[in-house]
Amino acid sequence: MDSIQVTGADIVIVAIAVLWVGNWITSLVPLLSKYSIPIAVTGGLLCSLIVAAVDAFGGPRIVFDMTLRDTLLMVFFTTIGVSAKFSRLAAGGKALGLLVVCAAVFLVVQDITGVLLASAFGAHPGYGLFAGSVSLAGGHGTAIAWGKEATAAGLPNADVAGIAFATFGLIAGGIVGGPIAEWLIKRNNLEPASSESDGAANGGTDESEPYSLALALRVMLVIAVCLSLGEVINRWLFHNDIKLPGFLTAMAVAIVITNIADRSGRPLPAIAFEKIGEISLQLFLAMSLMTMDLSSLAESFGLISVVLMIQIVVITLFAVLVIFRIMGRDYDAAVIVGGFCGLGMGATPVAIANMSAVTRKYGPSFKAFLVIPLVGAFFVDLLNALVIKFFISLPLLQQAPLPGG
Repeated sequence: MDSIQVTGADIVIVAIAVLWVGNWITSLVPLLSKYSIPIAVTGGLLCSLIVAAVDAFGGPRIVFDMTLRDTLLMVFFTTIGVSAKFSRLAAGGKALGLLVVCAAVFLVVQDITGVLLASAFGAHPGYGLFAGSVSLAGGHGTAIAWGKEATAAGLPNADVAGIAFATFGLIAGGIVGGPIAEWLIKRNNLEPASSESDGAANGGTDESEPYSLALALRVMLVIAVCLSLGEVINRWLFHNDIKLPGFLTAMAVAIVITNIADRSGRPLPAIAFEKIGEISLQLFLAMSLMTMDLSSLAESFGLISVVLMIQIVVITLFAVLVIFRIMGRDYDAAVIVGGFCGLGMGATPVAIANMSAVTRKYGPSFKAFLVIPLVGAFFVDLLNALVIKFFISLPLLQQAPLPGG
């Protein structure tokens, strides 16, 4: 048997097992709990290592079908949209603007670091972009897209390098974000605002609403409508040459629906949506991390580790010295720092997982869960494209000789 295909319900079974194992390991290793390492990172990384070992020792290649994973991501962002009341969106407007500016500056810093490292190792400076924002802040999608263009333009194996950095960056983002936020919280004796800790993380007060079939159907209907309308809007935008992530339009629909519901005197049950969002996020992360192809990246592990360590130092210093201070030096700022580290090294879901691990331990932060998904879902990709194009236009990258040239 050359390969084993894991599809359908089997994916869910494996993902749940991965989360159970991650939770079990976290309970046995106090260090993981102490520094708020997400259980999906622990279990998912272990699963990826096992899959890689099976392949390395001549066993069948295990292939996962990730169709369900993308749906889970949209469900999660729909639940985030349900929590976004217009009053709170307005309150977070300043923080969102400041974080967007900080993200733009950081993308430049990350690419400068990557280009300098590539030059130091005697490689073409173009590879530095893949050791920077193309793969780290951009994630797998950006790395694959730019990797194909760079390879076609004469930069050998740029696509492979991009996937490698995106993969290990995803792991790094899930490992460092929690400990940094934890350190800031303890060092500054920070606590969540009393207005948030008194109720649900999303501002809901529906704890007294008992479970019923009507409640479950109402929640499922809202999620289904958001996904469906989000897809319709996304197709229309795509037809007009406007490309947005599917989860962003689903979240936008959810924001409109939840505010209409509030105005009509029938607010949506926030706690129920929170629970569904948490389950969807954890399953999505487990599926993402357990399917990483580590075996194909083993040969590059040494060099990638060195580059990642330096990039981790860069994002840590930037997050602590810049993000934390500009965001207000309070509890919300510390949680945002944890999310920003996941965002800058991995992807938006990793950022959310970091913040979830921290807030589950210390208390909710509405501001963090509002601004980080918005910055990650839209602004980072837009800013990253502009920054990448700027670096590509520099004479240094255009005139540098290709390896072996």
